[in-house]
Amino acid sequence: MKHFLKVLSVSLLASTALADDHTNWPYPEDTPKVSPVDVGLAGQMPADITRFLMVRGAGGTALSKDGKSLAFTSNVTGSPQLWIMDAAGGQPKQLTYGNGVTFFRWHPDGEHLIYGADNNGDEREAYYMMKRDGLSERQLMPFSDAFRRFGSFSSDGSKFSFASTERNGRDFDIYEADTATGESRLLFQAEFGYFPASYQPNGDHLIITQTVGEDANNVFLLNTKTKELKTLFKPEISSAYQGFAWAADGSHFYYSTNQDREYTALAKYDLASGEVTTLYEGDHDVEAVRLNGDKTYLSWQTNHGGYSKLHVMNVKTGKMVKTAELPDGVYSTSWSEGSKLSVRISAFDRPGDVFVWDVKSGDVEQVYASNLAGLNAATMVKPESITFKARDGVTVQGLLYLPKGVKKPAVVVDVHGGPTAQARPVWLGRTQYLVGKGIAVLDINVRGSTGFGKTYARLDNMEKRRDSVRDLADAIAWMKEDGRVDGDRAAVMGGSYGGYMVNAVMGLYPEAFKAGASFVGVSNWVRALEEASPGLKASDLIEYGDIREEKWQKFYAENSPINNAHRIKAPMFFEHGVNDPRDPVTESDRMVKVIRDNGFEVEYLRFPDEGHSVRKMKNRITYGRRLAAFLEKHLAAEK
Repeated sequence: MKHFLKVLSVSLLASTALADDHTNWPYPEDTPKVSPVDVGLAGQMPADITRFLMVRGAGGTALSKDGKSLAFTSNVTGSPQLWIMDAAGGQPKQLTYGNGVTFFRWHPDGEHLIYGADNNGDEREAYYMMKRDGLSERQLMPFSDAFRRFGSFSSDGSKFSFASTERNGRDFDIYEADTATGESRLLFQAEFGYFPASYQPNGDHLIITQTVGEDANNVFLLNTKTKELKTLFKPEISSAYQGFAWAADGSHFYYSTNQDREYTALAKYDLASGEVTTLYEGDHDVEAVRLNGDKTYLSWQTNHGGYSKLHVMNVKTGKMVKTAELPDGVYSTSWSEGSKLSVRISAFDRPGDVFVWDVKSGDVEQVYASNLAGLNAATMVKPESITFKARDGVTVQGLLYLPKGVKKPAVVVDVHGGPTAQARPVWLGRTQYLVGKGIAVLDINVRGSTGFGKTYARLDNMEKRRDSVRDLADAIAWMKEDGRVDGDRAAVMGGSYGGYMVNAVMGLYPEAFKAGASFVGVSNWVRALEEASPGLKASDLIEYGDIREEKWQKFYAENSPINNAHRIKAPMFFEHGVNDPRDPVTESDRMVKVIRDNGFEVEYLRFPDEGHSVRKMKNRITYGRRLAAFLEKHLAAEK
């Protein structure tokens, strides 16, 4: 037995025995039973949470090459499926009917789409090619035990790139596949995480990236014929590079990066000279760099406290295009071959509306409107951006949703996953439901979040892991001083990394919160990092340290939430999918076991047909109702 195991605490060792085998969980009552629900009447206030879960908006969207069709994902059927509609508006048509799609892309011919699908959330995708009319499709790549990551199509669509772990189950190698046959060949044998980004137009090169942390990557140019690898960006201080929009002749590409700066900027890289030109920079991150099909228009967004601002430039003239008037929110964009740009908008009062803007004519049309399932958009609450000082002087930001007409409401602190992600003012049905019930929600961006500069995003790396946990306790102190919410009636909830944060704060600061709700969260970092899915291994090395080293084995053995689970006395709620490949279900199992053995209250939803997220509508409704009832019960004012 390795030396580091000797430093594991008694609670960690004791909790592992019954939790290692997820098939023998001794509490059958934790497997949720789905039953019919009463959604209440339209207009009834407060509305039932099921209505918030049945709200429908467009998911990922993409315009066809000719700009006449808009493809998008929607879970209106109960699982995420692929739909298509006229880009001028009209009745959407469902294209897929299986277990749910995980991604899709238009083929360069504009007549076909490729999409992926896994099995009950296991993230091991098969690939399919479908005609845009939905009348024929074929399987390009079958299901396997390998994880795959789609890259892009070549200019003529005859081949596509992808990364896969099929060689050894751990490392993402780079492959190229024949679109007609699905047959693939190995282009680059990697270690940990290398991923294809974009083919050079009508050329032999492929941009690939190497993951070097949650918020950074190195960039290379791979010759697909000679397999020669050229380093483009590998700075001493790791940085992020995204976008990679090639010019028509393949001589240069546009991208966003935070190399040598705090916030990401828009840049251009010239292949012949290696020269980098900064085109746009400021005190806001540049996101979503896109070129239209004929390479005339370049678009990007800037992140202003979570809200998106759209920018478009004519690269042939160098002049900026006057931006269309669009509702506030968080945008995602897609270009046609010509001048049409689709903009999907998610906001506090819209789950996913789609607008099509003809950049050349200036015309803007809303082509898809969200369905709020009988809810009134006027009753939704817009969040307020707040900041407070943590005890060490770091400024922490969050989005505060305050119920209308309620004096000093109870509050739920919601912690996002990642950790390199950002709480943004998107549609959050669960949040709007709680606010409608008189409970405030603080969607917090603890240190380690993105959107506030490179330094802030790295304030929780490695040994600083618990500093971000402490931000949650400091948020309670700020609430009590601020006075708008009742800091003595506070709960904390979060999923994935946010689930870890809940597990950690409830044990480290057991008096801070009246209740905690943890979803697919880590409890034992040693186990989690050793057995992480291949997609996480590479980023984990920088974010957490190399778990193969004794130093980090010892650190995480001593600093895992399971070691403080015995200190948790407040009521707890857990959710986990048995098929989760990122955080094994045993991570929640062992937390539940310790807390129950100590005689304290735990409610646990252990879904046998879900993975790292709850995708099936029947399960989402069960999950939402049980969670809402738990929070309302434990945050109720004392009579």
